Amino acid sequence: MTPTPSPAGQVLEAAQAALAAEHAAAYGYGVIGARAAAARSAEAREAHGGHLARRDALARTVRELGGSPRPSEAAYALPFTVRTPADAERLAAGIEDRVAGAYSDLVRAAEGRLRREAADALSAAAVRAARWRGGGVAFPGLTERADTPPT
Repeated sequence: MTPTPSPAGQVLEAAQAALAAEHAAAYGYGVIGARAAAARSAEAREAHGGHLARRDALARTVRELGGSPRPSEAAYALPFTVRTPADAERLAAGIEDRVAGAYSDLVRAAEGRLRREAADALSAAAVRAARWRGGGVAFPGLTERADTPPT
């Protein structure tokens, strides 16, 4: 039987998962920026910068929680080939859905300031996903409760 992690361990694991999601998002936005329509390139750059800032903040949080921040992978497998601006928008929405899911887990695990920061990050990811997708989902960050599965 595998022991259940302590509450502090659960918070650290959720923070590490959110950090991993931010690493992947930063990588993905590099691809999105290269394929996004000119009219949306500023939005892609802004999202990329936001993910980099949250990544750095989460690395500090993981250290504050007594952990060692997991490093970024050298590359990430994309769920599909991104050839067109429409593909870039679909990838961006999917990335934001995954980021929202990671922050949803951190909201459940954390308390106080960290819970508030995770809720803010969840909200920001849900807004970005809705912008890229052209509409929102019923329960951002909770794919098991969404009306439609994320792309």
